[in-house]
Amino acid sequence: MTVIDISPSVMQFLLAFIVVAPLLGAVAALLPAPPGLRGKSPDQAVLRHGVTVTGAVLIAAIVLAVGFDHGHPATMQATTDISWIPALDVRIHLGIDGISLPLLLLTALLTFLCALHSYFKPPAGPSPKAFTALVLVLESGTLATFAVLDLLLFFLAFEMVLIPMYFLIARWGGDQRRAAAWKFILYTLLGSVVMLLGLLLIGLRSGTFDMVALATDNGRGLTTSVQVIAVLAIGVGLAVKTPMWPLHSWLPDAHTAAPTVGSVLLAGVLLKMGTYGFVRILLPIAPDGMRTFAPYLAAFAVVGIVYGSLACLALARRGAKGDLKRLIAYSSVGHMGFVLLGIATMTPTGVNGALFANIAHGLITGLLFFLVGAVKDRYGTADLDTLAGATGAALYGRAPRLGALLAFAAVASLGLPGLAGFWGEMLTLFGAYSPAEGLSRPAFRTFMAIGAFGTLLTAAYMLIVVRRVCMGGHTPHPRLSPAAPADGPEPTAPAEARPATPRQATAIPQSATAPQLADVQRYEAVTWTPLAALTVLAGLWPAVLLGLTDPAVQKLLAGGKS
Repeated sequence: MTVIDISPSVMQFLLAFIVVAPLLGAVAALLPAPPGLRGKSPDQAVLRHGVTVTGAVLIAAIVLAVGFDHGHPATMQATTDISWIPALDVRIHLGIDGISLPLLLLTALLTFLCALHSYFKPPAGPSPKAFTALVLVLESGTLATFAVLDLLLFFLAFEMVLIPMYFLIARWGGDQRRAAAWKFILYTLLGSVVMLLGLLLIGLRSGTFDMVALATDNGRGLTTSVQVIAVLAIGVGLAVKTPMWPLHSWLPDAHTAAPTVGSVLLAGVLLKMGTYGFVRILLPIAPDGMRTFAPYLAAFAVVGIVYGSLACLALARRGAKGDLKRLIAYSSVGHMGFVLLGIATMTPTGVNGALFANIAHGLITGLLFFLVGAVKDRYGTADLDTLAGATGAALYGRAPRLGALLAFAAVASLGLPGLAGFWGEMLTLFGAYSPAEGLSRPAFRTFMAIGAFGTLLTAAYMLIVVRRVCMGGHTPHPRLSPAAPADGPEPTAPAEARPATPRQATAIPQSATAPQLADVQRYEAVTWTPLAALTVLAGLWPAVLLGLTDPAVQKLLAGGKS
């Protein structure tokens, strides 16, 4: 069943265009703009070029989704299969099914929204030419990761995103950006080296790097020992990118230092590449190896859920001087723990929940990072104590639409029923209650209980954040000076000795008549509305996504048999 009947050749062209167009656009961004397209300045022209290219890719992705045969989502569609390196039997093999199509659409949407945001609020840093080119290369690599069906091409696309993200953090980031960028690149490169060894082991032992053929074989051409080694090697590389506790320590630093656009893309799409690799490669190609490591993967996942939540609670408490961007980064460790738990169950219910949670996390956390970036722009800081203790009437009173959106994103992140965050967590917990045959039910039910406890912790820290940022601090204690925030520690220096931006200076008085902040701007509303609307749509009508993923997951777990 297709919405519009599109010929296979056009579908092939659309998928190839989606993968290649951002790369060509990145090259064009570095060239001088034609005289008629320069606008007011070359900087404006190149940022507009970024919006145009990412917009064209988004339109092509939507047309591809419209032409997709929704009646057979388990079948690879829009396929291209061309020999590239005959000596190694490496092929340019592209295709999409119900698992990869939602991730393709999510990537195209978030990159377009980031380009649009950058056009109206240009990044502070070096030349916008380089910034636009790096964002487009990042988009091309991410889209290719979800579209390729060859193990070596998957690795190349997987690595293609590292350099652009490194420079986005190192050149356009905030404090400690260079250290955070180096930590990001070293962690991910180390994981990738180990992953490459595992991919080569599978390809050389099975005689092919074709992911469809390997999934159909379902590990029958690989011995159990080879599968175990391959899962260990590939799993480490994927776990770093996910990130899985305890390989997560690069993530909070990277998010805290990255510009707003970098944080949105890092959380919204880059983290999904790791979990996608678990589903697309390890589950169908090395099922015996996955069964061996599934209990350990689930254990690390639930530790990550609880650890991430406790870290967020520590950052949210009064006097901790917690950074709001850092808190959301740690929340991602917990949310991705649910994704890994669902994958570890090796059941259709758990894997569908993991894929749903992937998309929900991309929508909700992308929106959260956009909102936190806006709050930081207005106040000059993302420090929770400053935001909670020195903002007078706080966001509800000073920027009510911004405050309402932040509260909406927070309750969506904690898994409120009716919003996207709920279904993924619920399905993963259901999957853990009844894991695949051969896995310990008592162990997984214990993991389910720990994961359920993690949802309570998530609700706790998200509600604390909403109370402190949206409602502001408490009434100052009589013994404190009027300028001293009751929600944080007493200042150690006079107010005139502390540097403050103009926004911070106007935010300090504790009075009900504090001046208004700029509320949601028109370009911000255009950027954020699609994410909020899709969060509601996925929460109220989960069948839109599950109808795509479930048949494909069933086929994947059955060894390529529908």
